[in-house]
Order: sequence, then C-alpha cells, then structure tokens
Amino acid sequence: MVRTVNRVLLGLIGAGLFALGAAVLLGGLDLQRRWDFEVPTWWPFRGPRDVVIGAEGRTRFQDDWWWWPVVIAVLSLLLILLLWWLLSQLRRHHLAVTLVDSDDGESARLLGSALETALSAEAEATDGIAQSHVRLTGRPTRPVARVNLELEAHAEPAKAVQQLSRQALRHARESASLSSLPATVCLRTVRHRAHRVA
Repeated sequence: MVRTVNRVLLGLIGAGLFALGAAVLLGGLDLQRRWDFEVPTWWPFRGPRDVVIGAEGRTRFQDDWWWWPVVIAVLSLLLILLLWWLLSQLRRHHLAVTLVDSDDGESARLLGSALETALSAEAEATDGIAQSHVRLTGRPTRPVARVNLELEAHAEPAKAVQQLSRQALRHARESASLSSLPATVCLRTVRHRAHRVA
C-alpha cells in the first residue's frame, strides 16, 4: 500500500508542479498575447508583470470568520498526512523474497510469505501456543523474523520461546540454508471467560 501511495503522491505533486510551471510560463512569456488566444477569467497569470498571489487574493477573505479556522484545519490535515507518510517510509517493510543457496552457485528465490506461513504453522503446532503471526523483514540474504505468539492459559512463556527457537526457527533456518535467523518474539495470552465454580 505504501508503494501505491508513494506513486499516487508523486504523480499528483508532479502534475501540480507541471500545471503551475506551465501557468507561470504562459503568463511570464506573455504567450496569450503573442499567440492571440484568451485565457479563462479565473486564470491567475495574465502577463509578465503579474504576481503569483496579488493583494486582492491575499486579503479577500481576511475579514470572514471562517477563513482562519479553514486555513488552520487544512494545514493541520496536511501536516498529519505528511507525518503519516514519513513514518510509513521509516517503518520496516515486509520481506517479499528470501534468497536460498542451492549449492550450485545459483540462488533460488523463496517467497517470504511461504516461509512466514511455514513458521507460523509449525509454531501453532507447539503445545501451549494458540495462535502465531510471523512477519519477515530485513534483506533477502539476511531475513529477520518478528513473531507474535498467543499463549494458552496453561503455557509457560520460557518453554514456548525455547520450543519456538529449537523447532520452528531452526527448521526454517536449515530449510532456507540461512546462516542465522534472528527473531523478536512478542508474547500475549489468549483471553478467555472466567469459569464459574459452584
């Protein structure tokens, strides 16, 4: 999704800058007079002496009560959107492909989602783990796993992490021929209703 937002945002910014540049160029070179054509009445630049925003445009709405709240709201919304976009750029992205050494000088490609699914399925087969969610980040040759585990009420956290490390993570590391597969594990317990005792 972030990639799509980046493309749309860059496209809109590019189109806006192109339109603004064309409008300034049209007015600055006085092309409507030289080429003898009319521009719409709302067109901001009508000749080489025109400015981007004239005195009338700057002061038109200053006395209206709604002007400053609208300006502040629009600028706040723009700031929030830009901060969201910046944070989404800094966030670690999902690893699409992991490179597997096939011992013949070539590297095979393993889908990151396939490795995530296998890790998650093996983790859930472990006693005491109700659900797991695995996300791979990092580089294709050095992936990093982020594992979220939901533990049953009877599960021991230390034992669950040890079993995850000795079984699921080790099997994933060996099957993908990785020298290491560092992992961050987050633990939660499954919520359940309290049992009534008669």
